[in-house]
Amino acid sequence: MVALLSSVLPVICIVAVGAIADRTLKPDIRTLSRLILYILSPALIVDVLYRTAMSSRSASDLIWGFTVAYFILGAIGWLVGSLLKLATPTRTSLIATTAFPNTGNMGLSISLFALGEAGLDRATVVLLVSSVLVFSTGPALLRGGGWRSAIGVTLRLPLIWAVVLGLGLRTISSQFLGGVGASLPFDLDRGLGLLAQATIPLALLMLGMQMSRNPIRLSPYTIGASLMRSIGGGLVAVVVSLGLGIDGIEQQVLILQCAMPAAVTSFVMANELGGDGARTGQVVAVSTLISFVTLPCWLWAIGVGR
Repeated sequence: MVALLSSVLPVICIVAVGAIADRTLKPDIRTLSRLILYILSPALIVDVLYRTAMSSRSASDLIWGFTVAYFILGAIGWLVGSLLKLATPTRTSLIATTAFPNTGNMGLSISLFALGEAGLDRATVVLLVSSVLVFSTGPALLRGGGWRSAIGVTLRLPLIWAVVLGLGLRTISSQFLGGVGASLPFDLDRGLGLLAQATIPLALLMLGMQMSRNPIRLSPYTIGASLMRSIGGGLVAVVVSLGLGIDGIEQQVLILQCAMPAAVTSFVMANELGGDGARTGQVVAVSTLISFVTLPCWLWAIGVGR
C-alpha cells in the first residue's frame, strides 16, 4: 500500500498545487503548453536517447506494443460509437478519447514514481511513439484526412527532430567520448539534464491548471468514455503484451501508459476535426479524476506494491 501511495500521491499533490496556482495566479496555460511541447519534452527525449542504456529490443517491444494497442483502441471507439448510433461529432470524440492516452504529463510521472528511472526511460519512448501516431494518423483516423498533410505535420514536430539529435549525441558519445551517456564537452549534458528534469513537474502543474478551468459534469457518456479509456486501455495493453510476448518492465510501462486518462490532445484533435469539443473536454477531466482510483489498481495488478 505504501508503494502504491508513493506512486500516485505525489502526482495528485502536484496537480492540486497547479489547480490552486491557476485560481490565484491566473497563468497563461497556452504559453506553458508551448514551452513543454517545444523545449522541455524534446530535451527529455534527447536526454533519454543520449544517456540510457536501454536495449533496442526494449524500444522495439514498446513501439510495436503501443502501436498495435493504439489502433485496436481506435477501432473499439469507432465500433462502440457505431453500435450506439452516436452522432458523427460525438463518435469522433469517442474515438479520440479512447485512442489517445495521456502519455505525457501523467504517463511520464506515474512511470517515474512507480518504476524509477528505467520506467521513465521506457515511458519516454512511448510518449514519442504516441506523439508520432496521434499527429500522423489522428486526422485520418478521426476524419479520413489525407496522409500527405499528416506526414507534414509530423515532420514539423520538435519531438521528431529531438530523436535525430538524441541519436546523434548517442553516436558521438559512444564513438568518441568513452561510451553511451559520457559527459559532453563543457558539461553541456548537465544543462540538458536540467531541462529534462523540469518537464514532469511543469507538465503536472499545467494539468492541474487545465482541470481547474473545466468544471466536472458527470453523465452516462462521460463516465462510460472515461472507463473505456482508463480500464479498457489497460486491458487492451495486457492482451497486446501477451500476444506479442512483451514482459518485464516493458510490459509494465506499456500497460500503465495505455491505462492513462484521455490526453488533452484528444480535445484539441476532436475540436479541430469536427468532434464534440465540450464532451471531449469533460471526458479528459473525468477520466483524469477516475484515474486516481484506477491507476493504483493497475499498479497493484502489474506488481507494484505487492
